[in-house]
Amino acid sequence: MTMYSDIIGALGEEWTVASAGGITGEAYVATTRQQKIFVKRNSSPFLAILSAEGIVPKLLWTKRMYNGDVLSAQQFIEGRELSPADMQRSDVAAQLGKIHHSKELLFMLQQLNHTPVTSSLLLRQCVAYGQDESNRIIDEAIQWLTRHQPADDDRELVVCHSDLNHNNWLEDESGQLYLTDWDDAIIADRAFDLAMVLYSYVDEAGWEDWFRQYGVDLTQSLHERMHWYAVAQTVLTIYGEQSDLERLEGLTVLKELLEEADE
Repeated sequence: MTMYSDIIGALGEEWTVASAGGITGEAYVATTRQQKIFVKRNSSPFLAILSAEGIVPKLLWTKRMYNGDVLSAQQFIEGRELSPADMQRSDVAAQLGKIHHSKELLFMLQQLNHTPVTSSLLLRQCVAYGQDESNRIIDEAIQWLTRHQPADDDRELVVCHSDLNHNNWLEDESGQLYLTDWDDAIIADRAFDLAMVLYSYVDEAGWEDWFRQYGVDLTQSLHERMHWYAVAQTVLTIYGEQSDLERLEGLTVLKELLEEADE
C-alpha cells in the first residue's frame, strides 16, 4: 500500500494506481477520468532514446520522487501482445533490424558504461554452472561450446534486448509495433538476440525470408554464431529453472541443439 501511496503522492490524488504485473513489481497503470498511462519506477535512462526512435510507447515525462526514485510515464497502448506465431512476421524482423542497426542506441548504451557480453563471458558462466551440475547433456554442451566458441568481433556488437519473448512485443490498434521491457538491454553480438527469436519461433525454412526483412544476409558465420549462442543460452536457462519439469524441457531442447550441430 505504501508503494502505491508514494506514486499517488507523486502523481496527484486524482489518480488511481494498479499493478501492471511483471516480475519486478515496479510497473503500474495509472488512470484518471481523462487519461490512462503506464508508470514505471527507476526505468533505464535508455528509455528516452528508445521513445524518440519509436521503439517503445511514447515517453510522456519523468519525475524524481522524494526518496530518490525516478518515475517515468509512457503512453498506455491499447492493443495486444504478439503470439508465438506472430514472431515470424516481416515487421518483427524489420523492427529488430532497425534496433540492431542503430548507431545512436549503441552509442547511448556505451555512454552508460555497459560492458559487452561476449562469447568468452558466456562460456565462463556456462563452465561455472557445469561445475555445480552432474548431468551428461550439460557436460556435452559445455565441451561443444568450448570447441566451437566464436571469435569475439567488435564489429558485430549491437544493442541487444536480451529477452525477446513474444510477450514483450506489443501491437497497437493501428498495427504499430513496440518492443517493451528494456531493463536487461546489453551490448553483444547480434547473434545473441537472433538465436532467441529464430530458434524459438521461426521455422528454418522461413529464415531466408525473415533475414531479408531484417536487413542482413544469413551467412555461414552468422548461422554458426546463432547456434552457439542458442546452446549457451539454453544451458544458462536450465541453470535458472526451479521446477524439475522446466529443467527437463530445457535439457530436451539442449539435446536437440547438440544433435543439430552434429548433422
